[in-house]
Amino acid sequence: MAELSEMEEATINGVRSHTARGAQRPEPQRVAILGTLPPLRGLSSYCLELALSMAALTEVEFISFKKLYPEAIYPGGALKEDHSFPSAGHPGLKTGRRLTWYNPLTWLREGFRGRCALLHAQWWSLFLFPVYFVICSTFKLRRKPVVFTVHNTLPHEKSFFYRKLSRLLFLTGNHFVVHTSSNKTQMTADYGIPPEKVSVIPHGTLDFHVKPHVDRKALREEMGFDAGHKVILLFGAVRPYKGYKTALHAFATLIAKRPECRLIVAGKLWESWGPYRELIQRLKIKEFVTTFLEYIPAGEVYRFFSVADLVILPYHHFDGQSGVGSTAVSFRKPLIVSRVGGLPDLVCDPRCVVPPQDPSALADALDGCLQNPDRLEGMVNDAGRVAHELSWAAIAEKTFAVYQDVLDASRHACGVSS
Repeated sequence: MAELSEMEEATINGVRSHTARGAQRPEPQRVAILGTLPPLRGLSSYCLELALSMAALTEVEFISFKKLYPEAIYPGGALKEDHSFPSAGHPGLKTGRRLTWYNPLTWLREGFRGRCALLHAQWWSLFLFPVYFVICSTFKLRRKPVVFTVHNTLPHEKSFFYRKLSRLLFLTGNHFVVHTSSNKTQMTADYGIPPEKVSVIPHGTLDFHVKPHVDRKALREEMGFDAGHKVILLFGAVRPYKGYKTALHAFATLIAKRPECRLIVAGKLWESWGPYRELIQRLKIKEFVTTFLEYIPAGEVYRFFSVADLVILPYHHFDGQSGVGSTAVSFRKPLIVSRVGGLPDLVCDPRCVVPPQDPSALADALDGCLQNPDRLEGMVNDAGRVAHELSWAAIAEKTFAVYQDVLDASRHACGVSS
C-alpha cells in the first residue's frame, strides 16, 4: 500500500473523529468526481486536493478530460498541459482521462460506466455545459444522485448564457456546495435552489505548492530584489475583474512614500497588456514593476510566493473564494483583499480589507502594513489561523457528510416511491 502524505493522514484522523462522535450511517461504496486533474490545468489545483482528501475516506473514481477546450476559445491559444503538478496517486483513488470536448460518445460512456453511488460535479465553465449536462443527466437516469460544487455562481465576466445554462444544468442536481454564504444566497436568488439544498464548504488551502527548505534570499536575488526591497505580489491570470489598474494606481501612490517597494505581476494574459503598459509608463513606475506575463506552472508557483513580502487581491467584483488567496494562505503570507465575495474570509484584520476600485484605500492599507513589522507578523499568524480553518481534513469531513445526507434522501425517496 502506498505511503500516505501528512494531508491524507490528517484527513483520515478527521473522519475518525467524526465517526467517534456517533456517525453510524453507512458509507458510500464509491463516489465519482467530475472535473479536471493534472496534467490538465482548468480546476486541477482544487480537484487534486479534493480527490486526495476524499480518497482517504471512501473510494473515489475521478472523471477527468483528455481534451478540455477547443484551442480557439482559450485566451492565448492552446491550453497546454502542466506536468509539474504533484502526483494524484492514492490507493483509494481511481482516475480516468477519457473525456473530450468534441466527442459526445465519451460523455455518454462516462455517464453509464462504473458503479458509483453518486456523482460530485465541479462546475465552473460555460463551455463545458454540453459535457456536464449529458453526464449528469445520465446519472439521474440511472437514479444516482448528483452533487454540484458551484465554483462560480455568477460568471467573472458578464454572460447571459451562463445563468441560463447553469439553471438548466442544476435541474439535474440533488444538492449543491458553494464556498461562501453570499454564494448560498445567490443560488437561491438567481437559480431558485431551496436553501436547505445548499451547503457552504470553503475552498481549501493549496498546500502542495509549498516547497520545504527554499533559499528565499537566492530566489530574490535571482529575480533582481535585494534584502531592502519590500516585494508585493499580484498573481494570477490578467483579467478585467481582477483590478490590475486599481493595483497599479495604488502602487504608484505607495512608491512615492516607499521607494523600496517593488511589484511583481505574474500570470497569463486574458486581455491585452497594452493599456497596462501605457499606464505603468504614465505613472512612471516602470523601474519598480517586474512582469511575468505567462502561465506559471504549478511547480514554479512557490518561487513567486516565497520572494513576496505581501500579496494583494484588489478584485473589482468576485463571488466565490480565490485559489490565489488560498495559495497565499498556504504560504502564510500577509494578504490584503477587496471587500468582495469570499475574499474577506481569508484575512482576520479588518484593516486588510479595502473597498473595491479604491486605489487610495489600497495604498493606505499597503503603507500601514509595510511600515509596521508587528502588524505584518500578526498577518502571518492570522494566515496560519485561516489555514487551519481551511484544512482539507475539515473540508473532506463536511463533504463526506453531504454525500451521506444525499444518499440517505435518495434511499428514502426510492423507498417511498416503491
